[in-house]
Order: sequence, then C-alpha cells, then structure tokens
Amino acid sequence: MRIVFMGTPDFAKDSLEAIYNAGHKIVAVITNPDRPKGRGMKMIPTPVKEFAISKKLTVYQPEKVKNNDEILNIIKKLEPEIICVVAYGKLLPKSILDIPKKGCINVHGSLLPKYRGAAPIQWAILNGEKTTGVTTMYMDIGMDTGDMILKKEVSIGENETTGELWDRLSKIGGEILVETLDEISKGTAKREKQDENKASLAPMLNKDMSKIDWENKTAQEIKNLVRGLNPIMGAYTYLNGKKIKFWEVDVANRDIENIDDYKNGTVLISDSKEGIFIKTKQGILKVIQIQGENARKMSIQDFLRGNKIEQFEQFKNS
Repeated sequence: MRIVFMGTPDFAKDSLEAIYNAGHKIVAVITNPDRPKGRGMKMIPTPVKEFAISKKLTVYQPEKVKNNDEILNIIKKLEPEIICVVAYGKLLPKSILDIPKKGCINVHGSLLPKYRGAAPIQWAILNGEKTTGVTTMYMDIGMDTGDMILKKEVSIGENETTGELWDRLSKIGGEILVETLDEISKGTAKREKQDENKASLAPMLNKDMSKIDWENKTAQEIKNLVRGLNPIMGAYTYLNGKKIKFWEVDVANRDIENIDDYKNGTVLISDSKEGIFIKTKQGILKVIQIQGENARKMSIQDFLRGNKIEQFEQFKNS
C-alpha cells in the first residue's frame, strides 16, 4: 500500500522502521520541524526524520497541518491509500483525514479508551497501573476517539519507569502497526467502537506536578511519581533550602519505633551503606538514586560520601 507516515519521537520511529522493514511503500514522511537543543542550541532533527533520511525517504516538516493548503495539496498529490500517524503531536483536520481511501490509522500507547491524550504511558505509571498496552485505531476528528482495530496488553513492572515502558511499547507499537496494515490490506480489519463511559484522559505533564507532596502522599504514590517522571524531569523536593531530585526510590519494609511522632518528610535513617529512609503519609520511602542541586545523578551511597543528610532532618516543599 502507498503510505504517508506522520510521527515525531523515537516511539514513532520504531513504527516507521517496522513498516519500512515489512516492505510497505512509504511515499512520504511528515514530522515536526527541527528544534534547537542543548547548550549550543544546535538544530536537532526528530528521530523520525533521522531514520527517514537514512532510508532516502521524502520528508516534509510543516509547522502546522491545520489550515495549511500547501501540505494538504502535497498529501493529495501523493495519493496515499492510508496515512499512519504515531505520536505526531498535532491533531489532523478533517481535510487530511478524508484523503486516503483506506483511512488514517493511529498507534496509541494505551488500552483505549483509557488514557486518551498526549501522555498515556506516563500516566499509566503515575497512577500505579498494573497493565497497559498499545491500541491501533481509525482516526476521526476527536482526540483518540476513533474505532479500535487491534490491541496488545502488557504487564507493567513493579519498578518500571516511564522510559523503560516507553521503549517496550514503542517496539510493540511497530509490531501491531504491521499487523494492522496486513489486516486492512486483506480486508479483514475489524472496527470496535470505544466505550465513552470508560474513557479517561492523559494530558501533557507539567513541571508543577513534579514536586513531592510529603504531607498528602503515601510512599507508594511518591514511588509512582518518581517512576512516572523518570527520565522526563524527575521528582523533586527540598532539603535545607536546596533542591534535590529523586530518580529511583522504593517502598521500604522497615519497622520504626514511634514513627507517628515524626513529621512527614523526616529522615528516619541515614546510613552510608543502607541509604536514607523517609517518613511519608503512609509507609517509608527508601531513596536509591538521587541528584543534588547543580550535580549529576548518583546512587544514594555515592551521594552520602560527599554530602551529609542527618537523621531527623526534614525534606520539605520549599
């Protein structure tokens, strides 16, 4: 089939690579424009563009697709039978959705209708889900509201981070996209309506949510926050006025005498070998990987060799 592929990050690159290796005719790739990154603000291509260029595929990088007659006419002239969209980052207008005869299909990193939106993988971790998956669907003008085609469910590891789950689901996304295209080609693809009563949203993350709320969150909830924000931005707190980030933590199975006498955020144990253990609203949090202010990530043992955290000091919100 003649395919136009639209996508941006490495999650989308794996799907593009999968359909390329499966032998589909990719007539064009549409991705976001290059963006400046790093200290030198060097213009960096998207992972999708990098792969497309390496395979000598035609690439377009419009700033927008809505009310853009130029890209609309380009897609029309390409005469795609199908458009594959994976983490493109922009909603497609009806004028583009109506172009391919076999429709526009999307690869989404959740078991729809749960976690519609921009950050389904992150929110699955943040909310402590035990399972998630990938769904392919026919696109319509809504946000991830189209008819579903195929699903693949996976378990989420107890300590799995957003980054680790992202990598797993990106590979599965490529596999399920190839299967979906095969079924569409053979005319055997099914359409399943989404149950609106089971729908939930997964909006974009923001920096405000990365602050650890010692007063109101349990050890498990803080662990989920740390996992969910790794490697995106990290969860942070303050100790003696200095900003500290946690990159890996666990719920500790420890008995502490008179624990209710201490405020949430209090360091119950600080030991160069065992690490630090912190009181929460419910349960004790063990810190495994930490990052001090203006410093690199390191194990808590390495951190404590050069930085003192005393027993009964308190982590705070500011």
